[in-house]
Amino acid sequence: MTDTNTVSGGTLTLADDLTLTRMGYGTMQLAGPNVFGPPKDRDEAVAVLREVVERGITHIDTSDFYGPAVVNELIREALHPYPADLRIVTKVGCRRGDDGGWNLSRDPEDLKAQVHENLQHLGVDTLDVVNLRLGTNEGGTDEEPLGDMFGALAELRKEGLIRHLGLSAVSAAQLTEAQAIAPVVTVQNLYNLANRQDDALVERCAAQNIAFTPFFPLGGFSPLQSRILTDVAARLDASPQQVALAWLLQRSPAIALIPGTSSRTHLRENIAAADLVLPADAIAELDTIGR
Repeated sequence: MTDTNTVSGGTLTLADDLTLTRMGYGTMQLAGPNVFGPPKDRDEAVAVLREVVERGITHIDTSDFYGPAVVNELIREALHPYPADLRIVTKVGCRRGDDGGWNLSRDPEDLKAQVHENLQHLGVDTLDVVNLRLGTNEGGTDEEPLGDMFGALAELRKEGLIRHLGLSAVSAAQLTEAQAIAPVVTVQNLYNLANRQDDALVERCAAQNIAFTPFFPLGGFSPLQSRILTDVAARLDASPQQVALAWLLQRSPAIALIPGTSSRTHLRENIAAADLVLPADAIAELDTIGR
Protein backbone atom coordinates (compact mmCIF):
# COMPACT_ATOMS: atom_id res chain seq x y z
CA MET A 1 0.00 0.00 0.00
CA THR A 2 1.29 3.47 -0.89
CA ASP A 3 1.76 5.97 1.93
CA THR A 4 0.23 9.41 1.42
CA ASN A 5 3.72 10.93 1.82
CA THR A 6 5.19 8.68 -0.84
CA VAL A 7 6.01 9.80 -4.37
CA SER A 8 3.71 8.65 -7.15
CA GLY A 9 4.31 5.26 -8.70
CA GLY A 10 3.47 3.16 -5.67
CA THR A 11 5.65 0.83 -3.67
CA LEU A 12 6.98 -2.71 -3.76
CA THR A 13 6.91 -4.80 -0.59
CA LEU A 14 9.52 -7.49 -1.08
CA ALA A 15 9.76 -8.68 2.54
CA ASP A 16 8.24 -7.79 5.90
CA ASP A 17 11.03 -5.25 6.47
CA LEU A 18 11.62 -4.19 2.86
CA THR A 19 9.27 -1.78 1.12
CA LEU A 20 10.69 0.34 -1.70
CA THR A 21 9.15 3.23 -3.57
CA ARG A 22 9.05 2.24 -7.23
CA MET A 23 10.42 5.69 -8.05
CA GLY A 24 13.82 5.49 -6.39
CA TYR A 25 17.02 7.43 -6.76
CA GLY A 26 20.42 6.34 -8.07
CA THR A 27 23.46 8.08 -6.60
CA MET A 28 26.02 7.27 -9.29
CA GLN A 29 26.12 10.80 -10.72
CA LEU A 30 26.92 12.41 -7.37
CA ALA A 31 30.62 11.59 -7.70
CA GLY A 32 33.00 13.46 -9.97
CA PRO A 33 33.52 12.89 -13.72
CA ASN A 34 33.40 9.21 -14.70
CA VAL A 35 32.03 8.42 -11.22
CA PHE A 36 35.46 9.12 -9.78
CA GLY A 37 36.58 11.60 -7.16
CA PRO A 38 34.63 14.27 -5.30
CA PRO A 39 31.49 15.94 -6.63
CA LYS A 40 31.68 19.14 -8.64
CA ASP A 41 29.29 20.81 -6.18
CA ARG A 42 29.29 19.12 -2.78
CA ASP A 43 26.58 21.36 -1.32
CA GLU A 44 24.25 20.57 -4.23
CA ALA A 45 24.95 16.84 -3.89
CA VAL A 46 23.97 16.95 -0.22
CA ALA A 47 20.89 19.02 -1.07
CA VAL A 48 19.83 16.49 -3.73
CA LEU A 49 20.03 13.62 -1.25
CA ARG A 50 18.02 15.51 1.34
CA GLU A 51 15.35 16.42 -1.20
CA VAL A 52 15.12 12.76 -2.27
CA VAL A 53 14.03 11.88 1.25
CA GLU A 54 11.85 14.97 1.68
CA ARG A 55 9.88 13.98 -1.43
CA GLY A 56 9.06 10.57 0.00
CA ILE A 57 11.52 8.36 -1.87
CA THR A 58 12.50 5.41 0.32
CA HIS A 59 14.74 3.61 -2.20
CA ILE A 60 18.31 4.86 -2.70
CA ASP A 61 20.74 2.89 -4.85
CA THR A 62 24.47 3.25 -4.27
CA SER A 63 27.82 1.46 -4.14
CA ASP A 64 31.13 1.99 -2.42
CA PHE A 65 32.80 1.87 -5.84
CA TYR A 66 31.11 5.17 -6.72
CA GLY A 67 33.91 7.59 -6.01
CA PRO A 68 35.16 5.22 -4.57
CA ALA A 69 33.61 5.72 -1.11
CA VAL A 70 32.76 9.33 -1.99
CA VAL A 71 29.07 8.76 -2.59
CA ASN A 72 28.46 6.58 0.46
CA GLU A 73 30.17 9.19 2.61
CA LEU A 74 27.94 11.86 1.05
CA ILE A 75 24.86 9.79 1.87
CA ARG A 76 26.02 9.49 5.46
CA GLU A 77 26.74 13.23 5.72
CA ALA A 78 23.38 14.18 4.23
CA LEU A 79 21.03 11.66 5.79
CA HIS A 80 22.49 9.98 8.88
CA PRO A 81 20.78 9.14 11.18
CA TYR A 82 18.63 7.61 8.47
CA PRO A 83 14.83 7.87 8.33
CA ALA A 84 13.16 4.70 9.61
CA ASP A 85 11.57 3.90 6.24
CA LEU A 86 14.64 4.58 4.07
CA ARG A 87 16.17 1.54 2.39
CA ILE A 88 19.66 1.78 0.90
CA VAL A 89 20.52 -0.76 -1.79
CA THR A 90 24.23 -1.17 -2.48
CA LYS A 91 26.41 -3.27 -4.77
CA VAL A 92 29.65 -5.21 -4.51
CA GLY A 93 31.79 -6.92 -7.13
CA CYS A 94 33.98 -4.13 -8.48
CA ARG A 95 36.87 -1.93 -7.38
CA ARG A 96 38.26 1.25 -8.89
CA GLY A 97 41.80 1.60 -10.12
CA ASP A 98 43.99 4.60 -9.36
CA ASP A 99 43.24 5.79 -12.88
CA GLY A 100 39.48 5.56 -12.31
CA GLY A 101 39.19 2.25 -14.16
CA TRP A 102 36.51 -0.28 -13.28
CA ASN A 103 38.08 -3.54 -12.14
CA LEU A 104 35.76 -6.46 -11.53
CA SER A 105 36.59 -7.95 -8.13
CA ARG A 106 34.52 -10.94 -7.13
CA ASP A 107 36.79 -13.11 -5.03
CA PRO A 108 34.62 -14.26 -2.10
CA GLU A 109 36.93 -12.80 0.54
CA ASP A 110 37.14 -9.48 -1.25
CA LEU A 111 33.34 -9.39 -1.58
CA LYS A 112 33.17 -9.70 2.19
CA ALA A 113 35.70 -6.89 2.54
CA GLN A 114 33.59 -4.71 0.22
CA VAL A 115 30.54 -5.33 2.40
CA HIS A 116 32.46 -4.16 5.46
CA GLU A 117 33.59 -1.04 3.58
CA ASN A 118 29.97 -0.23 2.69
CA LEU A 119 28.98 -0.69 6.33
CA GLN A 120 31.75 1.63 7.47
CA HIS A 121 31.20 4.39 4.94
CA LEU A 122 27.40 4.39 5.29
CA GLY A 123 27.68 4.28 9.07
CA VAL A 124 25.37 1.31 9.64
CA ASP A 125 25.59 -2.06 11.36
CA THR A 126 23.50 -3.87 8.74
CA LEU A 127 23.01 -3.25 5.03
CA ASP A 128 19.39 -3.34 3.81
CA VAL A 129 20.14 -4.92 0.42
CA VAL A 130 23.42 -5.95 -1.23
CA ASN A 131 23.45 -6.71 -4.95
CA LEU A 132 26.19 -8.92 -6.35
CA ARG A 133 27.48 -7.26 -9.51
CA LEU A 134 27.98 -9.90 -12.19
CA GLY A 135 28.52 -9.68 -15.94
CA THR A 136 30.84 -7.34 -17.81
CA ASN A 137 31.97 -3.78 -17.24
CA GLU A 138 29.51 -2.71 -19.93
CA GLY A 139 26.55 -4.14 -18.03
CA GLY A 140 26.12 -7.26 -20.15
CA THR A 141 25.51 -10.68 -18.68
CA ASP A 142 27.62 -13.81 -18.81
CA GLU A 143 27.12 -17.32 -17.48
CA GLU A 144 29.87 -17.40 -14.87
CA PRO A 145 28.96 -19.70 -11.96
CA LEU A 146 28.15 -17.58 -8.93
CA GLY A 147 27.92 -20.14 -6.13
CA ASP A 148 31.08 -19.17 -4.25
CA MET A 149 30.47 -15.44 -4.71
CA PHE A 150 26.83 -15.41 -3.74
CA GLY A 151 27.51 -17.96 -1.01
CA ALA A 152 29.96 -15.52 0.61
CA LEU A 153 27.26 -12.86 0.76
CA ALA A 154 24.74 -15.40 2.04
CA GLU A 155 27.12 -16.11 4.92
CA LEU A 156 27.14 -12.43 5.86
CA ARG A 157 23.35 -12.43 5.65
CA LYS A 158 23.24 -15.26 8.20
CA GLU A 159 25.61 -13.26 10.40
CA GLY A 160 23.22 -10.30 10.32
CA LEU A 161 25.44 -7.90 8.35
CA ILE A 162 23.09 -7.99 5.35
CA ARG A 163 19.30 -8.21 5.48
CA HIS A 164 18.56 -9.06 1.84
CA LEU A 165 20.42 -10.04 -1.33
CA GLY A 166 20.09 -9.17 -4.97
CA LEU A 167 21.87 -9.55 -8.30
CA SER A 168 23.02 -7.14 -11.01
CA ALA A 169 23.74 -7.94 -14.68
CA VAL A 170 22.38 -11.42 -14.14
CA SER A 171 21.09 -14.10 -16.50
CA ALA A 172 18.01 -16.21 -15.85
CA ALA A 173 20.18 -19.27 -15.18
CA GLN A 174 22.29 -17.35 -12.66
CA LEU A 175 19.16 -16.15 -10.86
CA THR A 176 18.06 -19.77 -10.52
CA GLU A 177 21.48 -20.74 -9.20
CA ALA A 178 21.43 -17.93 -6.64
CA GLN A 179 17.91 -18.74 -5.44
CA ALA A 180 19.11 -22.22 -4.49
CA ILE A 181 21.55 -20.53 -2.08
CA ALA A 182 19.51 -17.69 -0.58
CA PRO A 183 16.41 -15.61 -1.37
CA VAL A 184 16.82 -12.91 -4.04
CA VAL A 185 14.77 -9.72 -3.66
CA THR A 186 16.18 -7.51 -6.42
CA VAL A 187 17.52 -7.81 -9.96
CA GLN A 188 19.30 -4.90 -11.66
CA ASN A 189 19.82 -5.31 -15.40
CA LEU A 190 20.15 -3.23 -18.54
CA TYR A 191 16.60 -2.77 -19.78
CA ASN A 192 14.74 0.00 -21.57
CA LEU A 193 12.53 0.72 -24.56
CA ALA A 194 15.32 -0.17 -26.99
CA ASN A 195 16.79 -3.09 -25.01
CA ARG A 196 14.05 -5.61 -24.33
CA GLN A 197 16.08 -8.82 -24.19
CA ASP A 198 15.06 -9.33 -20.55
CA ASP A 199 11.30 -9.27 -21.17
CA ALA A 200 10.94 -12.83 -19.87
CA LEU A 201 13.05 -12.04 -16.81
CA VAL A 202 10.84 -9.04 -16.03
CA GLU A 203 7.80 -11.34 -16.07
CA ARG A 204 9.58 -13.88 -13.89
CA CYS A 205 10.47 -11.22 -11.34
CA ALA A 206 6.85 -10.06 -11.24
CA ALA A 207 5.67 -13.62 -10.63
CA GLN A 208 8.26 -14.20 -7.87
CA ASN A 209 7.93 -10.82 -6.09
CA ILE A 210 11.41 -9.70 -7.06
CA ALA A 211 12.02 -6.03 -7.86
CA PHE A 212 13.39 -5.60 -11.39
CA THR A 213 15.42 -2.39 -11.48
CA PRO A 214 16.57 -1.29 -14.95
CA PHE A 215 19.71 0.74 -15.47
CA PHE A 216 20.49 2.99 -18.45
CA PRO A 217 16.84 3.93 -19.19
CA LEU A 218 17.97 5.84 -22.30
CA GLY A 219 20.99 3.73 -23.27
CA GLY A 220 21.51 2.13 -26.67
CA PHE A 221 18.91 4.02 -28.74
CA SER A 222 19.44 4.37 -32.50
CA PRO A 223 18.70 7.77 -34.10
CA LEU A 224 15.36 6.44 -35.40
CA GLN A 225 14.39 5.06 -32.00
CA SER A 226 15.36 8.33 -30.36
CA ARG A 227 13.20 10.24 -32.85
CA ILE A 228 10.15 8.11 -32.04
CA LEU A 229 10.68 8.74 -28.33
CA THR A 230 11.19 12.46 -28.90
CA ASP A 231 8.04 12.74 -31.03
CA VAL A 232 5.90 10.98 -28.41
CA ALA A 233 7.36 13.15 -25.67
CA ALA A 234 6.59 16.33 -27.61
CA ARG A 235 2.94 15.31 -28.03
CA LEU A 236 2.66 14.64 -24.30
CA ASP A 237 4.46 17.86 -23.32
CA ALA A 238 7.07 15.83 -21.49
CA SER A 239 10.79 15.16 -21.86
CA PRO A 240 12.08 11.99 -23.54
CA GLN A 241 13.58 10.95 -20.19
CA GLN A 242 10.21 11.30 -18.46
CA VAL A 243 8.46 9.25 -21.16
CA ALA A 244 11.13 6.53 -21.00
CA LEU A 245 10.77 6.33 -17.21
CA ALA A 246 6.97 6.37 -17.36
CA TRP A 247 7.02 3.54 -19.93
CA LEU A 248 9.14 1.44 -17.57
CA LEU A 249 6.78 2.03 -14.65
CA GLN A 250 3.81 1.00 -16.79
CA ARG A 251 5.68 -1.95 -18.32
CA SER A 252 5.43 -4.09 -15.17
CA PRO A 253 4.39 -3.66 -11.53
CA ALA A 254 7.70 -5.34 -10.59
CA ILE A 255 9.81 -2.54 -12.06
CA ALA A 256 11.47 -0.04 -9.74
CA LEU A 257 13.43 2.91 -11.08
CA ILE A 258 16.67 4.51 -9.88
CA PRO A 259 17.28 7.47 -12.22
CA GLY A 260 20.32 9.43 -11.15
CA THR A 261 21.18 13.10 -11.18
CA SER A 262 23.34 15.62 -9.35
CA SER A 263 20.77 18.40 -9.81
CA ARG A 264 17.65 19.13 -7.77
CA THR A 265 15.94 20.48 -10.88
CA HIS A 266 16.56 17.27 -12.78
CA LEU A 267 15.53 15.23 -9.73
CA ARG A 268 12.12 16.94 -9.75
CA GLU A 269 11.73 16.24 -13.47
CA ASN A 270 12.50 12.55 -12.91
CA ILE A 271 10.05 12.30 -10.01
CA ALA A 272 7.35 13.92 -12.16
CA ALA A 273 7.65 10.99 -14.58
CA ALA A 274 5.78 8.88 -12.02
CA ASP A 275 2.72 11.08 -12.58
CA LEU A 276 2.86 10.73 -16.36
CA VAL A 277 0.20 8.32 -17.61
CA LEU A 278 0.95 7.16 -21.14
CA PRO A 279 -2.14 6.70 -23.34
CA ALA A 280 -2.56 3.43 -25.20
CA ASP A 281 -1.61 4.89 -28.58
CA ALA A 282 1.63 6.30 -27.14
CA ILE A 283 2.51 2.94 -25.58
CA ALA A 284 1.84 1.18 -28.88
CA GLU A 285 4.12 3.59 -30.72
CA LEU A 286 6.84 3.32 -28.09
CA ASP A 287 6.64 -0.47 -28.16
CA THR A 288 7.76 -0.41 -31.80
CA ILE A 289 11.16 0.84 -30.61
CA GLY A 290 12.09 -2.50 -29.11
CA ARG A 291 10.96 -4.62 -32.03
